[in-house]
Formats: sequence, structure tokens, C-alpha cells
Amino acid sequence: MRRLSILSLAATALIASITLAHAQSRTQVGVLECRGGPNVGMIVGSVTNLGCVFRAQGRPDDLYTARITKVGIDLGITEQTALSWAVFAPTVQLGPGDLSGNYAGVSASAAVGVGLGGNVMIGGSQNSFALQPLSVQGQTGLSVAGGVQSLELRPGRF
Repeated sequence: MRRLSILSLAATALIASITLAHAQSRTQVGVLECRGGPNVGMIVGSVTNLGCVFRAQGRPDDLYTARITKVGIDLGITEQTALSWAVFAPTVQLGPGDLSGNYAGVSASAAVGVGLGGNVMIGGSQNSFALQPLSVQGQTGLSVAGGVQSLELRPGRF
């Protein structure tokens, strides 16, 4: 299991560097923060539902619902999850709901009581948005996870 964690972290670092290169031709437009409740890993994957808010200077908060699907190792139970990403876009002019779309990336996390993780994503309209980890993922519970993940982001309430 330790070898898998190291491989997952290495894959996350590789994708992060690719995503960073993708994001360098874009401008940071704000921060996407997501929170969710309990989650149970299903050994080869999981689905997590989150409530998210996009915050950008000079504009009202933009609410989203998110569904993260992981494929890879995902063992354990988490009580809470909090994620935040710096959002990079090709333009600073974003309207309500513009972040909606499907994203893909990699993730790795572990928790024994309090845990940490990281993930990077690319997607949205014509794959024009990059989500860079602003800080590490925070979670509470007992789990280990790593693999490929997708994020479905839709306008909504949480």
C-alpha cells in the first residue's frame, strides 16, 4: 500500500507540472472552495458530492455543486472533506456558471484522524480552465486514496 501511495504522489506531481504549464498561459481569476460530508471508499473508486463556491475579487460569490468520481485505490471512510483550488482561465471576464463543465486529473490522499491530499484538474468549457491546488486537501477519517479522478461542476446551491 505504501508503494501505491508513493506512485500516486509521483503521478500527482507529474500531472501538476503538466497542469502548471497549461495554467501559465492563463490568468488566475479566483478561488474555488468545496466542502463535503461523509464518504466511503469503494476499494477501486468512489463518488463524492460537494458544495462549492467560486470567489473572485470584485464579483459576488458563484455557487456550484460538484461530483468527484475517483478510479484507483480508495480505502476507508472520511467524515469531512475540504478542497480549494486556484482557478486559471484564458480571460478575467467570467460570468455566473462559467466554471461549469467536466474536469479530469489525478489525486492522492491519506488520513488517520486528520489527513492531507492533493489534486490537480483541467477542464470546463473547451478544457480552458485549470484548477491548481491552492492548499492541500483536508479531511478527517481513516483512508488512503490515489488515482485518476473526474470532477463534474454544475451551477447550484449547497
